[in-house]
Amino acid sequence: MSEQKLMKDQLGEQAVNRISQVLTLCLTDFPAQQFINQALVGLEKLELKQRVEHLIVVLADYLPADFADAADVLLAVKQHWPDGTTSRESWGGFTAWPLIDYVAVFGLNHPEIALNVLKNLTSLFSAEFAIRPFIAQHADLTYAFLMKWTRDDDVHVRRLASEGSRPRLPWGKRLTQFCEDPAPLFPILENLKDDPSLYVRRSVANNLNDIAKDHPQLVIKLCQSWLVDASTERKWLIRHALRSLVKQGYPEVFVLLGYSECPKVVLLNFQLAKTTILLGDNLDIDTLLQSDSIETQKLVIDYRIHHVKANGSTSSKVFKWKNITLHGQTSLVLKKRHPFRLITTRQYHAGTHFVELLINGVSYATTKFELIV
Repeated sequence: MSEQKLMKDQLGEQAVNRISQVLTLCLTDFPAQQFINQALVGLEKLELKQRVEHLIVVLADYLPADFADAADVLLAVKQHWPDGTTSRESWGGFTAWPLIDYVAVFGLNHPEIALNVLKNLTSLFSAEFAIRPFIAQHADLTYAFLMKWTRDDDVHVRRLASEGSRPRLPWGKRLTQFCEDPAPLFPILENLKDDPSLYVRRSVANNLNDIAKDHPQLVIKLCQSWLVDASTERKWLIRHALRSLVKQGYPEVFVLLGYSECPKVVLLNFQLAKTTILLGDNLDIDTLLQSDSIETQKLVIDYRIHHVKANGSTSSKVFKWKNITLHGQTSLVLKKRHPFRLITTRQYHAGTHFVELLINGVSYATTKFELIV
């Protein structure tokens, strides 16, 4: 079995060699081996984003000092990049990242030139990170570009208009102006909500999910309007956009998504197979629901676990269980196995934990168990 590569390895020696190969075709008398030697100094010790920053510094020693001239070189990069999905993937997904983020560092005082370069290169590796400083420092100009890009023929450019403007893009600098007032984003998302590409529509949904963290009612109202004459694809977008609000239990969201407004359910049983578990064990949850209505009900069944923190307090997280259709006057047994195994994203602590049963966002029952670490 081959050794699994880390993400940062996609921006290692092989990527440096490929950047050098392209720049050799774009620059006369480019000192390829000198560039490679300088780029590799200390690279192995760095994490992924540190590698991007390091390579940007190295690129600055070889690209023209005048950004307008450097932009001409960068605009030539795409024509020398491999064509076709397979050949591009073989180059590693992050190879173009330093070239694109170079624009954000050295092109910030030349926004019109820089934004055209980002548009040109975003299909090689998304310019969603590189465009954010321009949104922050050249808001009106960049916004005009984003709006124009929503109608571009290139799917990568259209996606950049949405993904690059996400208020809370993972790994990206937070766009506080859109966290405070997301109104300028809505025309961008409106133009893209029925985009033929799922790649773009998923980005629109993620943008709305970001907005919902600060302005839930605005997103709910927008999605309500988008449901009118909505296609199957748009309905999927709306569901994906509202996923965090579903977890948070906003009642109007469940109605909006077609679930029963006021569930009529009798909880006959909610128990755990064991009330004490060891780290590494599974938590087995059983519940028995009975309909208290003659009508068929659509229900979202989730559960919330309150994890013990190091200081003895708790923090909660909602987990998906099952979306069900409960027919009138019928009952349903549900079982769930939740693993308590070591993971990199959570530190477990011993103590009394609680688990809640949620139906359409409303807590119906709570029980507890001891976790031994």
